[in-house]
Amino acid sequence: MKKNFLAISLIICFISIFKYSYTMANEEAPYNIVHETDIYEIRKYSDRLAVQVINKGDNNSFRKLFNYISGSNNASEKIAMTIPVTQTKKNDKFFMQFYLPSKFTKETIPIPSNPDIEITTIQEGYYAVLQFSGRSSDKNFEKHSQILKQKLTEDKITIIGSFIRATYNSPFTLPILRRNEAMFSIDWKN
Repeated sequence: MKKNFLAISLIICFISIFKYSYTMANEEAPYNIVHETDIYEIRKYSDRLAVQVINKGDNNSFRKLFNYISGSNNASEKIAMTIPVTQTKKNDKFFMQFYLPSKFTKETIPIPSNPDIEITTIQEGYYAVLQFSGRSSDKNFEKHSQILKQKLTEDKITIIGSFIRATYNSPFTLPILRRNEAMFSIDWKN
């Protein structure tokens, strides 16, 4: 009897973790896959609205953006979390970005209360993406970005933007179930 209770308890625990482990949000930035290899895919994204903050390497960047979507804005409006959360480098500064739900436009998006947060439009374009699971550590992203960069060089695809690091899951997701992506903006003519 005790063994059955323990087995049932473990199964319930694993099901709960597995169910919680998928993604941290409801809406994903839409894209079309225009080319695939065994290593990466090329995606075409349309313009996307995002909020961003300079990432200083601490948890404050995420916290500031999370506070914004939790109602720290001029409308006190709660905004649904979307995926992915990205980190990128522009003009020698690192940024963390949250994409905004597609229901918003430049005219309807609530203004951030925190002056460190800015609303930006990420221009449409083509992105080479290598998807992987595991921990979302700097070392893991660096490893996969180098693999992607090498394959793009071999395939004579021109990289036109900085490395983008995209995460899709909460930190409580089991590493084997996580979806992470290394991305580069590319010049795609096919």
